Amino acid sequence: MACLHDHDCADHNCSSDWSLFKHIDLSKVSALNEAIRGSVKSVFKPWEQRLNTSEGHLESNEGDPELIVFIPFTADVKIKSIAIVGGADGTSPAKMRAFINRDGIDFSDAQSMQPVQEWDLAENLQGVLEYQTRYSRFQSVGNITLHFPDNFGGDTTQIHYIGLKGEATQLKRDVVANIVYEVVPNPSDHKTRAEGGGGLSHVE
Repeated sequence: MACLHDHDCADHNCSSDWSLFKHIDLSKVSALNEAIRGSVKSVFKPWEQRLNTSEGHLESNEGDPELIVFIPFTADVKIKSIAIVGGADGTSPAKMRAFINRDGIDFSDAQSMQPVQEWDLAENLQGVLEYQTRYSRFQSVGNITLHFPDNFGGDTTQIHYIGLKGEATQLKRDVVANIVYEVVPNPSDHKTRAEGGGGLSHVE
């Protein structure tokens, strides 16, 4: 569904403000059945560049529209919604299935496992639609795997943009350790804060 706010989201930059792009571990992103190896990385970009195709796109092998995309994060995140911009002429994905915190899912796994959530997709060539998650199920997400089993009749499936919206729930462990050391140098003081549940657990 589209963003349902009482203002023009283009002016207020809603999706940019909540974008998880900066929390994606891009070096470890991967895809199964991509025609050009490594092309999956091109679909992750800032919201403002979602319609920019100059860096390429993700496409499945000819005659086989199925794709799996594995997306790890640099911090645990909460995911509010997902946006997909697909290709024209029937090549946009028609369905999306999500699995969280599962490594190494292949097509056999994806077909036999129950997803956390699945959506019927529309052809979103202009990037104006986003799909809401069942938010309570998308907490503390370290990685997400998206399975696209079919398209709208094209010989291949094309994806030009994948956008994830939400918030980070914790900093990377080494960053947290440094902040605790700077803010709480006294061991006894540090113990008191830990017992009281203090510390940093959220980043914008």
